[in-house]
Amino acid sequence: MTAQVTVGLDGSEESLAAARWAAGEATLREVPLRLVHVEEWPTTPEVPVPYARTLTERAEGLLRDESDRARKEHPGLEVFAERARGRAADELTAAADDADLMVLGSRGLGGVLGFVVGSVSLAVVGAARRPVVLVRAKSPEAAPSPGGIVAGVDIDHPCEPLLAFAFEAAARRHLPIRFLSSWTLPATYGYAGVVDPRISEELGAGVRVGLDELLTPWRARYPGVETTAEAVLGPAAYRMTEASQDAGLVVVGRRTRRLPVGPHLGHVTHAVIHHSPAPVAVVPLG
Repeated sequence: MTAQVTVGLDGSEESLAAARWAAGEATLREVPLRLVHVEEWPTTPEVPVPYARTLTERAEGLLRDESDRARKEHPGLEVFAERARGRAADELTAAADDADLMVLGSRGLGGVLGFVVGSVSLAVVGAARRPVVLVRAKSPEAAPSPGGIVAGVDIDHPCEPLLAFAFEAAARRHLPIRFLSSWTLPATYGYAGVVDPRISEELGAGVRVGLDELLTPWRARYPGVETTAEAVLGPAAYRMTEASQDAGLVVVGRRTRRLPVGPHLGHVTHAVIHHSPAPVAVVPLG
């Protein structure tokens, strides 16, 4: 692994937004920025030579322009640009595994539909061994969110990589973190929780205690990071998507689980990356 932030660049507004976010992140981390453009290969039908030459010139111009922009907006930032040839998902996954962080663009269709994440982005997010951030292009009238970091935590499973990513990101940005752990009444309780609110209060208090215990050593390690811990009632996918609307960055985890058809994204992570207007960091949890 190389200490760098890598971004996949294809010329779309989303990938340009990702490149600018990645340049800022590389500056915060004090590491180089690597711009990667992948020429999908093999292609069918065979691309005529004159058209292939035009594509090559466009790719070189894109990498040159974005490299110049990054250096201008972030003086002193070391920028590398390269072209790769092959299956985009495979090439970008390999690039992600060789970096501290991979950044990709995601196409949005508005507040209701949220992200439309292409098959390449989903494949990279599902397979990469390192964190991947998905960034959507801002609409012309949208202002940057002043919100802090929102992180979803499942206290019943190990999540140390997620906590490390969230605290380090908050410390670099001088932003607060809002940790959410959702819970629902077990089906065996039936209507008891409705009839007796004390049952819900006790269950919620237990989740809060567990979350606070999980965060205690990290708060000691990062005393300058302001944190809040909330046990929220309801489906995790809905509560995280709701919380993402005012966030500057959302952090979710992904457990490594391969299915016969390929890598698997949990329903919470899948929902958040499709509906969050903020950049979403997906952290592999092992």
